[in-house]
Amino acid sequence: MSEQILYDFTKQDATGASCTSQAWAKVPEPLTPARRDELKARARRLLAERNAVLVAHYYVDGDLQDLALETGGCVSDSLEMARFGRDHAAQTLVVAGVRFMGESAKILSPEKTVLMPDLDATCSLDLGCPPEDFAAFCDAHPDRTVVVYANTSAAVKARADWMVTSSCAVAIVEHLHAQGQKVLWAPDRHLGRYIAEHTGADMLMWQGECIVHDEFKGLELELMKKEHPDALVLVHPESPKRVVELADVVGSTSQLLNAVTGSDRQTFIVATDNGILHRMRQLAPGKTLLEAPTAGNSATCKSCAHCPWMAMNALQGVVDCLEHGRGAITVPEPTRTQALGCIERMLDFVKANPGAISQPARGFVPNIGAA
Repeated sequence: MSEQILYDFTKQDATGASCTSQAWAKVPEPLTPARRDELKARARRLLAERNAVLVAHYYVDGDLQDLALETGGCVSDSLEMARFGRDHAAQTLVVAGVRFMGESAKILSPEKTVLMPDLDATCSLDLGCPPEDFAAFCDAHPDRTVVVYANTSAAVKARADWMVTSSCAVAIVEHLHAQGQKVLWAPDRHLGRYIAEHTGADMLMWQGECIVHDEFKGLELELMKKEHPDALVLVHPESPKRVVELADVVGSTSQLLNAVTGSDRQTFIVATDNGILHRMRQLAPGKTLLEAPTAGNSATCKSCAHCPWMAMNALQGVVDCLEHGRGAITVPEPTRTQALGCIERMLDFVKANPGAISQPARGFVPNIGAA
């Protein structure tokens, strides 16, 4: 049985950097077709001139995803972003995502220049796990193996034994549990609960959450399932327990996308950031994709699942960072070296155990886990 501890953070007010209204205020206005074409052409030219490659997450704007693929970059989840940036020959990496992704790229490739379209693009899980508080949490439990989610700062990773992504977290914790190790987990409480239920591991939890996935509603999802009985329900494990229990498929962004392309079903209810729908529609153009509900009938928006910090990434930002060197990521020593160990441990594990992340979890049995 996993232990639970309340270790919440206090969100900043409207003047603080963690405020979502501030993030939404920086989201660029929609582009005209002519302006979009102009910026994409400039970005393509600059990527070639600067020996740079664009690495984009599934949650960023579709224009950036398209540009990455058109110029030899990648669109992926955070695990593949980390591997791609490390292995690519380009000396400059442009990371379209949130800050921890840029930091991970810099940790793995210290000799490369790592740029981001907007350095203020962060993550509620990262913000909710301050390094000083996390260090105190670790110091209070020295008998536990420290496992952190990728959605954390370089300083938090520097205190960890393992970093994991949602695609390999269950396999790695299962491996640790088989060795008799007790786990200290941070920061996402929903993903931590899911891992504990699936593996039976003794896990001490930090109580953070993703502001996007935390908003999915089990009751509303039940009602949507009744309206669309033939739909396959796809859920990211950062979602609340009741939402996960209603899923047909539980998995990372890449695993959910693979479920759409590999299934005979024609309709899907998708409970993750709606940025992924762009790539899903490209790879499965004949299928119907429904956004899982984040609010009830009285709400002005019933499906508002989009990260405000991911939305800050824009074509103009890519152009600016390449033209002017803005948005450079730095990770000082010894933090970088200390963080490198937990990332490389994950990558080595995945390389040695490729089957551990090959299939998304299908179905969910309470108190047992994915089956």
